[in-house]
Amino acid sequence: MTQLSPARKSVPTSLYGGTSSRRITVRDIAAAKERGEKWPMLTAYDAMTASVFDEAGIPVLLVGDSMGNCHLGYESTVPVTLDEMTILSAAVVRGTKRALVVGDLPFGTYQEGAVQALRSATRLVKDAGVGAVKLEGGERSADQVELLVSSGIPVMAHVGLTPQSVNAFGGYPVQGRGEEAAQQLLRDAKAVQDAGAFAVVLEAVPAELAAEVTRSLHIPTVGIGAGLECDAQVLVWTDMAGMTAGRVPKFVKQYLELRELLGGAAKAFADDVVAGTFPAEEHTFH
Repeated sequence: MTQLSPARKSVPTSLYGGTSSRRITVRDIAAAKERGEKWPMLTAYDAMTASVFDEAGIPVLLVGDSMGNCHLGYESTVPVTLDEMTILSAAVVRGTKRALVVGDLPFGTYQEGAVQALRSATRLVKDAGVGAVKLEGGERSADQVELLVSSGIPVMAHVGLTPQSVNAFGGYPVQGRGEEAAQQLLRDAKAVQDAGAFAVVLEAVPAELAAEVTRSLHIPTVGIGAGLECDAQVLVWTDMAGMTAGRVPKFVKQYLELRELLGGAAKAFADDVVAGTFPAEEHTFH
């Protein structure tokens, strides 16, 4: 009787919560699309947080340039550098065992053309160890996607609201409203699919249009503010966990009030120090 190889035995039967002993790959993502499985994706920017999400069974972690807003203190994603992305992507890779780690290509690291994109993506793959990269743009980024994929680097594309274009958009408006805009978004999604992308993020897109795009593609769509019919859903983890201060986008559901909990813990610690009750005897060496 022929025995299955260890690699064959570890093929996951589902993306979320699976127990395979190897990392998720783009082939697993494609298989999930074929069997109609929906799956979650979260952002992560450090090893410890990434390890929590990895242990929770989240199959794909995005080291997003959203780090600019929620981790590095920038007003937008535009200032994020490739050096910063490389350092934090490497941390997320080190903190995980199973998740497919996708690193964002920051603004200014691929817009010049395919060769610049390859140089930037190669650094994330070689120096940080990511399993794939993400870049924004549809038809305008198709050449970049094609060269990266042909060079052996899996690409997740991103269309609709592309935050790196905040200055051109004049903010963060919903994209794809109106017949002309909807047709352009469809063309953008099909262009990156034809160029070889293994998945495409749809951000801030009317749900009906996102559903049409999802039906039209053979690669999975990852929704963020794009309705229920996408193949997968992603949120910025600080939004999801209630760490973000102030107003959050309409599409965000907060599953925890982490900012309040963490602030309460900090105040309790401070109160103990001021009162002279910490460190107590059980926290003291003799």
